[in-house]
Amino acid sequence: MHLASWNIGSLTGKFIELVKFLRRRRISIACVQKTKWVGAKARVVDGYKLWCSGSNRVKNGVGILVDNELVDSVVEVSRKSDRIMAIRVVLGLVILNVDSVYTPQMGLYDEVKKRFWEDLDIFVQDVPQGEKLNIGGDFNGHSGRESEGYESAHGGFGFAVKTSGGVAVLDFAIAYDLLVVNFLFKKKEDHLVTFKSGSFMTQIDYFLTRTDSRSCVGFVR
Repeated sequence: MHLASWNIGSLTGKFIELVKFLRRRRISIACVQKTKWVGAKARVVDGYKLWCSGSNRVKNGVGILVDNELVDSVVEVSRKSDRIMAIRVVLGLVILNVDSVYTPQMGLYDEVKKRFWEDLDIFVQDVPQGEKLNIGGDFNGHSGRESEGYESAHGGFGFAVKTSGGVAVLDFAIAYDLLVVNFLFKKKEDHLVTFKSGSFMTQIDYFLTRTDSRSCVGFVR
């Protein structure tokens, strides 16, 4: 089973283009951010079911798409805000929790950022230790090339230099014994970058998983 995460706001054609891409890549579950879809809705499009959570047509919004083959295995959908939502999937003896998140960007009030991390803390704390946990999202921060001080969460194959937003991601990962799986594999720089416009490049979209699931991570593009 393949999982993925995208900031849909950066896609031309938005939802339809994304669904076509997921089908080509055989991706079973995808977390999406900056959807700008309003409400707590569900819809089916071309073999995928989308659950979304949003409150404003011009900003924020998160969602999770699931291949139709897995839809009946989704036993719970939780929506915290237009920045955090999750699903729980039962796959035989394995229970998989998938969170889609969209971190407040630089420039927003500290209170907004604090509330986001507090809400995400609650979500993670509610996931039993025996269940799988994956968090995919736009974290709006560079976690950097170097792993010093964060070796248990950072595999050493990152991009650029750390920013305060990226440090917050790593601190969160350390606190909950999570891995930022994007940093586990050596890749070309173009494969590390998650958004590029001219000479401007960023790596702010990450997937986090519990360290005891390290053996389940085959590769991260």
